[in-house]
Amino acid sequence: MSEAASTRTSVGLLPSLAPLLHSWLPRQRWFAGKDQPVTGFSLVSATELLPVRGPGPGLLHLLVAVHRPASADELAHDCYQLLLGVRRTLPSHLAGALIGRPATGPLAGRTVYEGLHDPRLAELILERLRTPGVLGPLRFDRFDGIDRFSRYSEFSGFGTGPGMSGGGLTARPLDAEQSNSSLVYGDAYILKFFRRVQPGPNPDLELPLALARAGCTRVPAPVAWYESAGPQPYTLGVLQPYLRGSRDGWRLALEALAAGAPFTDEARALGRVTAEVHTALAAELPTAPLSHPQTERLAAGMIRRLGEAARAVPALLPYAPRLRVAFDAVAALGREGRAWRAQRVHGDLHLGQALYEAAPAAGA
Repeated sequence: MSEAASTRTSVGLLPSLAPLLHSWLPRQRWFAGKDQPVTGFSLVSATELLPVRGPGPGLLHLLVAVHRPASADELAHDCYQLLLGVRRTLPSHLAGALIGRPATGPLAGRTVYEGLHDPRLAELILERLRTPGVLGPLRFDRFDGIDRFSRYSEFSGFGTGPGMSGGGLTARPLDAEQSNSSLVYGDAYILKFFRRVQPGPNPDLELPLALARAGCTRVPAPVAWYESAGPQPYTLGVLQPYLRGSRDGWRLALEALAAGAPFTDEARALGRVTAEVHTALAAELPTAPLSHPQTERLAAGMIRRLGEAARAVPALLPYAPRLRVAFDAVAALGREGRAWRAQRVHGDLHLGQALYEAAPAAGA
């Protein structure tokens, strides 16, 4: 789709969509600030991925700034990524994805709906990720070192096999949506589609890329991703291999607890993996020296969080004194002149983020 076509579509687009977005956006689980009124919208970018005026379904990619009152003299706003399907009439199986029908503007008389719920449109994103390049304000890229991770059999054929045109890789959205949305393609790939986006590096892309370049296979390497093209790019989506049959650590721990079984071996394995990941991050990304006051503040923060955790979960109380001794030792060593270097860490590491993938059976 040419930039001229996207420009023609963007004229008058947002005013016609604003009444629909006012109603639809606050009902979405990933929409932040539900307790604050929306005072307006502004269009950051609009890209026609499929023509919205043609006979078939159209696909419109939007970055929209949502404005809310912040104080008496300024407005706060968040930027959201929207993928809008456009049809003359909506099939019954997509009724739940309906956003509304604009009364005016370039989409007047058409039906607008959540495009991620339409497999035909969602597969177009996968097809577009095959080839790096720029489409209007969007830039698509991929990881060239993907062959180093050949234990994921799908990696080696990415961008070359017939499945990349959508055949055999039907898209389906995951139900468990939080701050983002996720699409699974067949059982091969998962696309994390970021909803509330911010300019600058996104750890969901930056850290897995760093681990991939360091040769660490404990985190699935990004297969491809796309961003807004500009002086301050937004990371919009990251495609990674889908780990079939994996279970998260939280579920495994609950199952072990319910069965009265030990979780010790799994906890130790997770500790080893966590160490591998952070050792790789320290080798690949910059580190910085910690001053003695910083070390003491760090230890004081760990002690404070330990107290909060023990008060919230009394079962932790028997372990608190020994942990407190360890944290006090860190502070004392800092005062004596011991220096450490600070490094990047996985910023959202908990049992629900840790996946257990059973080893394949012999001969599989």
